[in-house]
Amino acid sequence: MEQKKVRGYGVRGWVLIIWIATAFLAYTAVGNYPLNILSELYGGQQALSTIYTVASVIGVIVQLIASSFIGRLRSVKKLGCLMGLLTIIFLLGIMFIPGYIPGGMQMLWRAVYGIGTVCSVMYGTFALSILVGQWFPTRKGGVMGIATFAFPIGNGVIGAFAATAFKGGTPHVALAFAPFLIIFIIGWIIGLVFVPDYPEEVGAYRDNNADMTPEMAKAMMEEEIENKKTTVWKLNHTLTTRDFWFITLPAGLLLMFSVGTMTQTNQILAQMGDGLDKYGGFAGVMAMIMIFGLIGSFVLGVLDQKLGTKKAMIIACVIMLIAGILGAVSSPAKPGLLVAALIFLALFMGASSNFTVSLAAQYWRREDFGTVFAAVNPIANLICAFGPMLIAILMIGSGYTMIFKVVAGAGIVSIILMLLFSSKHVKAKDDTYRKAAGKKLDNALADRK
Repeated sequence: MEQKKVRGYGVRGWVLIIWIATAFLAYTAVGNYPLNILSELYGGQQALSTIYTVASVIGVIVQLIASSFIGRLRSVKKLGCLMGLLTIIFLLGIMFIPGYIPGGMQMLWRAVYGIGTVCSVMYGTFALSILVGQWFPTRKGGVMGIATFAFPIGNGVIGAFAATAFKGGTPHVALAFAPFLIIFIIGWIIGLVFVPDYPEEVGAYRDNNADMTPEMAKAMMEEEIENKKTTVWKLNHTLTTRDFWFITLPAGLLLMFSVGTMTQTNQILAQMGDGLDKYGGFAGVMAMIMIFGLIGSFVLGVLDQKLGTKKAMIIACVIMLIAGILGAVSSPAKPGLLVAALIFLALFMGASSNFTVSLAAQYWRREDFGTVFAAVNPIANLICAFGPMLIAILMIGSGYTMIFKVVAGAGIVSIILMLLFSSKHVKAKDDTYRKAAGKKLDNALADRK
C-alpha cells in the first residue's frame, strides 16, 4: 500500500545534517583557524599556508586512491567515523602542543597541523558528503545548503576566538579551540550511534520520500549497492569526459577563493586601518560575513534544488565576479567596497562546498555518485588547496587589490566553463559506457537540469 510523501528531512535526516555540519566546522577549525589566528606565533603566514597546501594535496591523493575502491566499499560511514576520530585526536595536538616554541616543538606542531588537515578534509568534505548523496540524492541542494551554515558561522566567530587565544599577550590556544572540540565530539558520537549508511537500514526512506513500501525501498537499496560494484564511471572514464572538467574546475575555483580569502581576512581587513570603524571594526565585518554567508548558503542551496546545479553555479560564479570587481576598486578611502566584496564572497562560501556533492548527484546516476564524487571532490580540493598560499603571495607581492583582480578573472573563466557544460553530453557518455558494459539503457538522466 502506498504511503503519503513525508515533507522535510525526517528525524534521521536532521541528525545526518547536524553531523555533517559539525564535520564542516571541524574542517574550518582544524585547517583554516590556525592560518587566521596562529600564524604570527607559529612561523608566519606563508609557512602555515604552505603546510595547508601540502596537506590538502596529500588529501587529494588519498581521495583519488579511495576513488578506485569507493564503489566496492560497503560502509562509507565507517570511513567517516575513522576520519572523524583522527581529526579530533589531531585537534588535541593543535591545542596542546606549544608550537610557538621554535625548534622541535614547532616542527611537531606543524606535522600535527598538516596531518589533521588531511583527516578533516577526508572527514566532512569527502566521506560524510558521500553519505548525503546516499540519503538525499535529489534533495542534496537543500540539505547541503543547511549543513554548510557551518562555514560562515565558523568564520564569523574567528575574531572572538582570536581574542581568547591571545588574551593578555599569552597564547591560550586550547581555550580558543575548546568549544569546537566539544561540538566535534558530540557530533561524532551522534553520527556513530544514529546514522547508518542508508536510510532503509533504519526504516527511513531515500529523500525522506515514503511513496513506496519498506520492501520496495530495501530492494532499491540492495540493487544500488550491487550496481556500485560494477559502475561504468571508473576513474579513467570520468577524467576523460570534457563536461566533468567544465563543471569541476568552476567548483574548485569557487572553493579556492572563498576558502583562500577567508583564511586571510585578518590581513586583508588590516589594510583598511580605522576605515572599518563605521562598520563595527573587524568583529563587525566578520559578523556581517557570517550573516550573509548563512543567507547565501541557504538561498543557493534552494536554487540548486529548484533550478538545477548548473544554473545555481552560474549564479555563484557571477557573484564571484562582482566580488572581484568591488574588491579591486576598493581602497582605504573606500573601505565599504572591500566590505561589500567580502560579503559577496561570503554569499557563496558555504555553497561552494555544496556544489561538489550536488554536481555529482545531479548529473550522474545514484549508483555512480560515489565514484564520480570521489574524483570531483579531490580535484576541486586540489584547486582550493592553493588558495591560501596564492592569496598570501599576492598579498605580500602586489597588495590586496591584486587578490580581487584575480578573483574577478576566475569569475569570468568559471562562467564560460559553466556555459559550456552540457548534461546531455554526460548522458550520451553514460549511454555509451553502459552499452559497452552490457547494462540496460534508460532515460534516468534525461531530465537533469
